[in-house]
Amino acid sequence: MTPLRDYAELGQFIPLHYHYNMLNDTARMQGFKAALDYAVRPGARVLELGGGTGVLSHFAARKAARVWCVERNPELAAKAREILTLNPYGNKIEVVEADAFDYLPPEPVDVVICEMLHVAMLREKQLAVISAFKERYLKKFGGALPVFVPEAFIQAVQPVQQDFYFEDYYAPTILFQEPAAVQTKTYELAAPAVYQLASYDEAYSLNCAWDGTVAIERPGVLNALRFVTKNILAIVVAEQRSVDWHNQYLIVPLQEPLTVEAGDRLHLHFDYPAGGLFAALTASLLIAVEAKTRRDIPFSPQRDAAEQRTAAL
Repeated sequence: MTPLRDYAELGQFIPLHYHYNMLNDTARMQGFKAALDYAVRPGARVLELGGGTGVLSHFAARKAARVWCVERNPELAAKAREILTLNPYGNKIEVVEADAFDYLPPEPVDVVICEMLHVAMLREKQLAVISAFKERYLKKFGGALPVFVPEAFIQAVQPVQQDFYFEDYYAPTILFQEPAAVQTKTYELAAPAVYQLASYDEAYSLNCAWDGTVAIERPGVLNALRFVTKNILAIVVAEQRSVDWHNQYLIVPLQEPLTVEAGDRLHLHFDYPAGGLFAALTASLLIAVEAKTRRDIPFSPQRDAAEQRTAAL
C-alpha cells in the first residue's frame, strides 16, 4: 500500500502549462472573481492554499490588506511571483513556497481560498487539504474558522448511453465534457442523482460513497455513468443566490452495457477516497438493474451477478 503522505502528493504537481490553460477557463475565472469580490471584505487577510499562477490571490488582493499565496511547486511559485509583479496589488501578496498540508499563516485570516478541485473529487486533494488545515488552524488560533472559497460542493451521478466511436474508432474510455457544451454523443437515461453534499466549514467524510437507486426515465443501452461536481463558490444570502462553477463532467464507461427500459430501477454502489485515482472509483463500482416487468428484488451486491444483471468495471 502506498504510504498516506506519498499518496497525498499525487495531484499536487500539476504541470505548469496546465495552470496557464486554466487562465483561459472563462467560467472558472469569472466565477471565482465574483465569489471573491463578495467574500473578501476591505482590509481582510486571506490565505490561498495551492496558489498556482496567483490569479485567485490577485482577485482577493483587490480588497484584502494582505494575502498569503501558498504553492509547493518551486517552478510554479517562481512563475507566480513573476506574473504578480506585472499586475496591481502584487505588493499585498506574499508567495510562500510551502506544502499546503503543513502551512499556517502567521496570524488568523478571514478567508481561505483552495482550488484543488477535480470532478468527482478525484486526483486533487481539496478535501484532505482543507480538513487538515481546519484541524491545525483551530489548534493554533482557536475561535471561528475563516470563510472558505469555495464554500461547499454538490456531487451527482447520472446513467447515460454514450457513443464511444471516434471517426469509426471504438474506444470506451474515460471522457471529460464541458458543462456548457451540447453533448450530441451522450443520451441521458435519467436525471442526475445527488450522492454527496458538503460545506467546507463543517465536518465531512474523506470518502465519496453512495448506495442509492435511480429511476430510469428513457429506454436505451446503459453503457456509462456521468459524474457531476458543482462547486458553490459563494452563497450570497441577501440576494438568495449562489456563485457556482462546475468542473468538467466525467464519463466513466461500463465494461458490460445493460439494456434498460423506462421504469427500471438502477441500483448503484461506489466508495472511493477523495483525491484517489480513477481506478479507485471504478474498482468500487457495482451496478444492478431491477427490471420493471419482473418482481422487485432487493439490491444485494453479493447476489448472483447474472440474476441481477450486475456489471462491475
